[in-house]
Amino acid sequence: MVGRFVAIFRRLGLPERLLGILLLVIVVDSLANSMLFDRANSFELRRDDAQRIAENLVLSTRMLERAPPHERDALADAFSTEHFTLDWTAPEDRRRGSLGLANLRAQVVEIEPELAYADLELHLEELPGKGNIGGSLKLADRSVLRFHTHAHAAWTLTAGRIVSMLLPTLLLIVLAWILLRATLKPLRNLIGATRHLGSELIQPVPERGPDELRSLIRALNEMQQRIHQSLVDRTQTMLAIGHDLKTPLSRMQLRLDDGAVAPEVREGLAHDIGEMRMLLESLQAYVDSDGRNIRPERIDIAVMAETLVDTAADHGADATYSGASHLEVFVRPVAIRRALSNLIENAIHYGGNADVHVRRDGGAAEIVIEDNGPGIPEERIADALQPFVRLDTSRARDTAGMGLGLPIVRKAVRMEHGTLDLHNRLGGGLRATIRLPLAPD
Repeated sequence: MVGRFVAIFRRLGLPERLLGILLLVIVVDSLANSMLFDRANSFELRRDDAQRIAENLVLSTRMLERAPPHERDALADAFSTEHFTLDWTAPEDRRRGSLGLANLRAQVVEIEPELAYADLELHLEELPGKGNIGGSLKLADRSVLRFHTHAHAAWTLTAGRIVSMLLPTLLLIVLAWILLRATLKPLRNLIGATRHLGSELIQPVPERGPDELRSLIRALNEMQQRIHQSLVDRTQTMLAIGHDLKTPLSRMQLRLDDGAVAPEVREGLAHDIGEMRMLLESLQAYVDSDGRNIRPERIDIAVMAETLVDTAADHGADATYSGASHLEVFVRPVAIRRALSNLIENAIHYGGNADVHVRRDGGAAEIVIEDNGPGIPEERIADALQPFVRLDTSRARDTAGMGLGLPIVRKAVRMEHGTLDLHNRLGGGLRATIRLPLAPD
């Protein structure tokens, strides 16, 4: 039965759930008040407490009725004590409490029957009040004598009133918390799924929660599928273009081997063909999986960086290495090697030199590549990380490339849960910093 109720509740929309909670709170409030009314009507005091109230009322009534009206206020104050307070008022100022004490009134009238002719009324006092039991009666001239008193036995009714006031609120808080938690659980899954939008990994979100949330989740799952299909189509198109262009490039290269081509023409065409091959390889490196399907390996990032620097130096470049001799990380070596190679080549090509430093920083390996070039304008650093963007204002216009070097680096580093930061040096030049998590012990 409970499981069926839970299943029905889960299929309700947010308005229906809120309405159901509101109705439940109203029912609980009504039940609590009904129980409190029943208890108040049947409430009685011990014989000595009821007798104290009856005697005080009889004596007060007789005293005030014998006194002239202009003295009754002072007499009521004088006759009041810490546990029994009197107020004399005009006839129209009589107020009856919402929780009448019928049995207690009958008990008091039984002790002092003359109070039955004074229209005696007893009720539970409001919170906070001058006591926990109050009431009023009429004097012979129809003026009203109000009184407030304390009775130890009435604390249960006071506690019941507090509970009847707090219970609906507490119930509403608990039910709202349960509703919010049940609603936010699929919403948290939805938020987690949005972080994977645009990636190769599709994570459909289970359609749970209210109707409105299920509709939103269904729309997100469909959008995930459309985005994934678009990415797949884009990747296949790019790779197909790159593959198809390699064939005419190869034919052009074969024709260049013909001795009939002048040497100066052959050299220029060979340079253009090499540049086109490099562009195609750069494009393919960006759109393919970057070795995503390759399992990460434990590699020595310091040795890898130093080897790339030595290779560049062997080709006559101004490249130096400093820092750790050994530092292991757990990454996909192909993608990280390409990323480091791109940064070193960029530093040499645009800055004229590459100074590489590797060190351990807490739980990460930090690889810093610096150059002495013109750097990148601060307002264009974010643009430099976008694919197909070339910073011609700060770099030479005749340089080859499609603006994919830094995007390839960022893509490879992010895949390893690392970070890439670009900053201009104070003395001139650019500093690129890669941070990669260290390999676990």
